[in-house]
Amino acid sequence: MRNLISDVAGLSVGHAEDAALGSGVTAVVFDAPATASIAISGGAPGTRDVSLLEPGMTVEQVDALVLSGGSAFGLDAMGGVLAWLRAQGRGFAVRGALVPIVPGAILFDLLNGGNKDWGRHAPYRDLGFAAAEAAGLDFALGSHGAGLGATTVDLKGGIGSASAVTRGGYCVGALVAVNAIGSAMVGGGPHFWAAPFERGGEFGGLGWPAAMPDLSPRMKGAFPENTTIAIVATDAMLSRVGAKRMAMMAQDGMGRALRPAHAALDGDLVFSAATARHATPPDGRDLIEIGVAAADCLARAIARAVFEARALPFAGALPAWRDLWG
Repeated sequence: MRNLISDVAGLSVGHAEDAALGSGVTAVVFDAPATASIAISGGAPGTRDVSLLEPGMTVEQVDALVLSGGSAFGLDAMGGVLAWLRAQGRGFAVRGALVPIVPGAILFDLLNGGNKDWGRHAPYRDLGFAAAEAAGLDFALGSHGAGLGATTVDLKGGIGSASAVTRGGYCVGALVAVNAIGSAMVGGGPHFWAAPFERGGEFGGLGWPAAMPDLSPRMKGAFPENTTIAIVATDAMLSRVGAKRMAMMAQDGMGRALRPAHAALDGDLVFSAATARHATPPDGRDLIEIGVAAADCLARAIARAVFEARALPFAGALPAWRDLWG
């Protein structure tokens, strides 16, 4: 186990980023089409092709899922991943044509100090292609891919991941780009809200603070410049309805790890995917445990994203957790 979403058999993850731009893309590429869905809880999401993820839609499986920086400009990243998949002969067959199915979501990182003067065309299509091309089982956490330009209210955000195995033997994993309107930290100290769910000191092993500090919420401000976007996956065989439920349950992980979450001024959302690599169909109890594990993994992944991040090398950039407590 790598403690990464890539522990779920049937998928790989790739990053691409531009250090001068201060932004990047992360792609999850499935070995074969995976059943997928989505749960959106934030009030200002930025997405592409997510309507087809709802139960009842015709195309029930996807070839890849994409997380990107760049706000609306980052929606081009999905086109880059689509182009890479087309070159591999992947896609939904429509008579003689193949159309890769690549939903995705974006976060706002346009004001992080990077050089956004990209000219006529934003670079996200090329970054998307490169992220898909780089996909593998091992990938970096922290200030990489879609998490390169991400921030929280007071610390550098980033890309995080975690995995677990349920009592029924199903593998569950989470991947998240943390660009939160609020904080992953308890008060202004080094302790993470996700501390009760930590495994093996994966984000410092500090537990709870000795005394609970002021719990007043701390936020970036009254503008939609925030979004925590995530993907949870399992090797279980799920229907589209089951995948939708997993995404909904996984949203609890954001509430456990970020304060506040799901606000009107952010676009918090969770994609879900099932690769169906596990040989035994899950029963009702298994489905519940898969959802619980998805929420726990997402909470852990959020903390790992902040714990592993590095500050951007730009004037006025927020410090990283390690700069203050590492």
